[in-house]
Amino acid sequence: MTTRTARKPAGRIAFVGAGPGDPELLTRRAHAALTDADQVVYDRGVPDSLLAAIKSEAKEDAQFSPAEGAPGDVAKVLLSAAKSGLSAVHLVAGDPFGHESVVKEVQAVARTAVHFEVVPGIGQAEGVATYAGVPLPAVRTVADVGDVTALDFDALAASARKGSFAVSVDAGDLAAVRDGLLAAGVEPGTPVAVTGDGTGETQYTTTSTVDSFVAAALGFTGRVVLSVGTDVAERDSLSWWENRPLYGWKVLVPRTKEQAGAMSARLRAYGAIPCEVPTIAVEPPRTPAQMERAVKGLVDGRYAWVVFTSVNAVRAVWEKFDEHGLDARHFGGVKIACIGEATAEAVRSFGIQPELIPAGDQSSEGLLAEFSPHDEILDPVGRVLLPRADIATETLAAGLIERGWEVDDVTAYRTVRAAPPPAEIRDAIKSGGFDAVLFTSSSTVRNLVGIAGKPHARTVVAVIGPKTAETATEFGLRVDVQPQHASVPDLVEALASYAIELREKLAAMPAKQRRGSKVQGPTALRFR
Repeated sequence: MTTRTARKPAGRIAFVGAGPGDPELLTRRAHAALTDADQVVYDRGVPDSLLAAIKSEAKEDAQFSPAEGAPGDVAKVLLSAAKSGLSAVHLVAGDPFGHESVVKEVQAVARTAVHFEVVPGIGQAEGVATYAGVPLPAVRTVADVGDVTALDFDALAASARKGSFAVSVDAGDLAAVRDGLLAAGVEPGTPVAVTGDGTGETQYTTTSTVDSFVAAALGFTGRVVLSVGTDVAERDSLSWWENRPLYGWKVLVPRTKEQAGAMSARLRAYGAIPCEVPTIAVEPPRTPAQMERAVKGLVDGRYAWVVFTSVNAVRAVWEKFDEHGLDARHFGGVKIACIGEATAEAVRSFGIQPELIPAGDQSSEGLLAEFSPHDEILDPVGRVLLPRADIATETLAAGLIERGWEVDDVTAYRTVRAAPPPAEIRDAIKSGGFDAVLFTSSSTVRNLVGIAGKPHARTVVAVIGPKTAETATEFGLRVDVQPQHASVPDLVEALASYAIELREKLAAMPAKQRRGSKVQGPTALRFR
């Protein structure tokens, strides 16, 4: 088993196109990157009105500063922020790749291990001209055509001689485009890139030349984008979408339905294709009396502490509060401890700041290590409320009692095994159809095996912590990845690091050895 160290998720860099200036023309992806950013470096060409609109929706503590100096200077600012764990954005007018300086910045960042993305924007020339009511039919450097016979191949040939152009056509028309380009005098050896499923989960690009791209693109269907010209050679340093660590990996996410979203979003950011399979259903306790007494005790000042061990426990308590018309004010005087950051975030969403979150190991043991013993003078109320699942272990309750606290160990919710997934999912699990599976608790291991069977031996198994690893091993699974700290961000980060190392090892192998390698998944297939 290999243990991956990820003390905190690494920062990210996004080069974001602001479009021609109208804030309404920001793409949804650009808006998401900007509202999530910790630091925004903006070009002076970005209109003040657009900047004001962005700042009004940005994080409260987000830092904004103008881009100054050479491309290398801006890249250093972005890299410094990312290496500190921050999300950094360079906001540029129009489209990022419409600026030579930004292209150089992307190249500089691409030479490092920092993850980055490029968010396209509407070009300023085309956008402003359209807003002004000025059509530009003569501009053929970028074209989206349904009928290739309408293409002006002479104009495209002129664009190829000056630099590059791109056209979007049906895959079935590629041969006609090739013939038209050659007839117009485009050199047969001119570089070409053909991209299918552009910006999609399965985007794939093949590079060749004008005289050979039709054969290279065999198997492509639907709309494809044909890029032609000398700039195609820049793909080696600027291709970021297909070079993400988990690009093309099919990853199984066995979690409760409510909890799968955050993990899937992180996996998609690294290029993975997550498949959510609920293994646990959360239901109310069989008898509500315990929770009713617990809520009354909170209001009456019976407890000094409430210890939350899961997001579900937080939700269960707040649902009871809502039933009785209570809110966060009724927690006055009660201190809150949370087992980890995800649970703490759920508490904060209700307007309360937890007093205790383990700084190190985010587990029952980690919480107990930082939980103060009961002191009769300092703690006139010596009782702790511990709302949790019906199948939770006794470690935490026993540890609190050893520290002198009285504990009301209350069943706040029940976890039951979910219904089996569809037959095709079960078959994929058992036959190796998934490149990786991420387990976030022992119960997800037990329940997945129970409802769908054991993952195939070629599937990479990643677990959130040591107890989950023990359970996986008990079920005969090989554990490949385990983060140093038990959290969803660290788990996904550790899997991404594993994929990068795997790619590097495969790239270093002789071709003959790669073909005989037992390593599976998209990372290996790209070298075969």
